[in-house]
Amino acid sequence: MKLLRYGPAGYEKPGMLDSSGAIRDLSGVIDHVTSEHLSDRGLAKLAKIRPESLPLVSGKPRLGVPYLGISKFIAIGLNYADHAAESNAPIPAEPIVFSKATTCISGPNDDIMLPRDSTKTDWEVELGVVIGTTARYVEKDKALAHVAGYCVINDISERNFQLERGSQWDKGKGCDTFGPIGPWLVTRDEVPDPQGLDMWLDVNGEPMQRGNTRTMIFDVAHLVSYVSRFMTLLPGDIITTGTPPGVGMGRKPPRYLKAGDSIALGIAGLGEQRQRVVAWSAR
Repeated sequence: MKLLRYGPAGYEKPGMLDSSGAIRDLSGVIDHVTSEHLSDRGLAKLAKIRPESLPLVSGKPRLGVPYLGISKFIAIGLNYADHAAESNAPIPAEPIVFSKATTCISGPNDDIMLPRDSTKTDWEVELGVVIGTTARYVEKDKALAHVAGYCVINDISERNFQLERGSQWDKGKGCDTFGPIGPWLVTRDEVPDPQGLDMWLDVNGEPMQRGNTRTMIFDVAHLVSYVSRFMTLLPGDIITTGTPPGVGMGRKPPRYLKAGDSIALGIAGLGEQRQRVVAWSAR
């Protein structure tokens, strides 16, 4: 099942993707896709709905974040060995955990806005893991049972803010528009093995990142279990799990985003995102 929200920012409606890839309107069934619908019981109720029985949404509407209710946006750093190498960083002995501000969250195809004084804004295609039931001190062999589903994330990062202005990565990770999520939430039953997904990202049509989740240092089950030792994960919380090689920082010479650039990215079975990079402006 693929759940989504569509429509102008702030006025999105709930939707579901049918077998042909068309959007169907769920607003006659639920007001919004929220964290309350992400439990196994909640998803089972929605799964009983035949998408073709819902009204067809015409055209190509804007897509919003697939669901509401993200209380925490947790990120994992340097979780691919080849990305750690291109970053000139050692393989971490334990997962590197940091937070992205929830104010950075945006729709999958919304513009990426360069923050004021940005000099090194970079791209990172990542697998997002959406929590469906509360996870607290969860054992690894039970961790995936707490996952509602998966989605594509672009972990946009300002490297100067992240790495050259103190030790807190959060400063370079939580700027407005730095967390596109979507296009939809793909439920766990459609992703039997989250460790076998091809990933890609292009800038201005040029291939930049190519990878697969099988090369994660710490797999999804390990990450959910690990993070749940340090904080309670609530339904709707999302963990973005690291990026494969090919980021701008790792190129020789480094290459960073500028206004006018376009980004396209995707993960097998989870959909694609497309973003335009724009200069900072007051919002």
